[in-house]
Amino acid sequence: MRSVLRDRTYRHLFAAQVIALLGTGLATVALGLLAYDIAGADAGSVLGTALAIKMVAYVAIAPLIGAVADRLPRRALMVGADLLRAAVALLLPFVDQVWQVYVLIFLLQAASAAFTPTFQALIPDVLPAERDYTQALSMSRLAYDLESLFSPALAAALLSVVTYSWLFTGTVAGFLASAALVLSAVLPKQARAVDAPAPVPRSPRAGVYAKAAAGTRLFFGTPQLRSLLAMDLAVAAAGAVVTVNSVVYVRDVLGLSADSVALALGAYGAGSMVVALALPRVLDKSPDRRVMLGGVLLLPVVFAALGAITWAHSGSWRWPALLGTWAAFGAACSLVLTPAGRLIRRAAPERERTAAFAAQFSLSHSAWLLTYPLAGWLGAEAGLGWAVAALGVIALAAAILAARLWPTGIGQDATAVAAPGQGHVHEHDHAALPAGHPHLRGARWAGAGWRHSHHHFADELHAAHS
Repeated sequence: MRSVLRDRTYRHLFAAQVIALLGTGLATVALGLLAYDIAGADAGSVLGTALAIKMVAYVAIAPLIGAVADRLPRRALMVGADLLRAAVALLLPFVDQVWQVYVLIFLLQAASAAFTPTFQALIPDVLPAERDYTQALSMSRLAYDLESLFSPALAAALLSVVTYSWLFTGTVAGFLASAALVLSAVLPKQARAVDAPAPVPRSPRAGVYAKAAAGTRLFFGTPQLRSLLAMDLAVAAAGAVVTVNSVVYVRDVLGLSADSVALALGAYGAGSMVVALALPRVLDKSPDRRVMLGGVLLLPVVFAALGAITWAHSGSWRWPALLGTWAAFGAACSLVLTPAGRLIRRAAPERERTAAFAAQFSLSHSAWLLTYPLAGWLGAEAGLGWAVAALGVIALAAAILAARLWPTGIGQDATAVAAPGQGHVHEHDHAALPAGHPHLRGARWAGAGWRHSHHHFADELHAAHS
């Protein structure tokens, strides 16, 4: 996978992602300590509300950013988001009211909702080759997993010599470094949307709303992307159990020390990283559908194993079994999440790619907005066993739905013009488009229209070919 780092633009963008993730990790630790200073015993409530605000910002802001992304330079959008995040991190140590924390968290996450989909949509332009892009997706997954392991360790080391307020300084430095790396990268030319003649004039506001919904329409109009939404729900069910209830399992169910919480989360990250490292070679030989559905169908099985651990009243086997279960959750989630960008890349025309990634960002976090409180509230009120049962049923139903929504032969079969695992390529004509239209680049005149082939796009230019 290191071969993609030879590309200077990708190397700078990947470094920007890693450094920004590290800064975010430091801010997460510092925010917990800040909440305790302000709210004391109510710190958990403050953090829970802040987490909900984060998800609301992701769900609400990402589609709006996708709607205007083609009108804004991507470099300016990403650098602006980094500078806003740095400014918010700079202000956080000075707050002394809970409402101030909520406002700043919303601004911080709104900036992340602008940066992340733009970054995700940019990478396919930087690395157009399928193999290179797959390696970049695996490296991105590794970056997220390594951050979850390394940031708490770095924060602990720093807190041994400085107060937690200095962690926010590290966050500021991370976002500024990310902005500098984006500025130093030579970005590919940005595709622009071509305005089709509109039969009825629309207001600019209506146009923004329509474009904000365009990415969502793409997902609901493409079989493999509808399946991806169901898979996102199953992944959110598993991730919520791990994120919300790891500390409960380790401290209350098993009676282990706080250090063991880090080991449990590390097992989840290790499972994800092993799969992310192996996937580029696997996807060269196996279609995306087989890999991703295999991962999502594994999740209900892992939930069943977790149920056995949860309902068992004693046994020294439960701790190693929990580590194995968490590693299996990480592996299964990585089988789904790592190739997801390939599906979006094939389904969305270049000029609509940012809107498509923004829709994925928003819709996937809608699932987390459901499963996070369910894991926490149901676990606290009814017990862990019922929380595991409920989320396991959600994962099972979502996995079955994902398999039904993605029929065999759509978006994953190799053809004479598609590499293994790359997806089906459709040859079709465009009779209504004029010569010189950007979408017709490389097309040939076939008597009744311009003929060319590419992966299926569910947009206004291809409604007749769906």
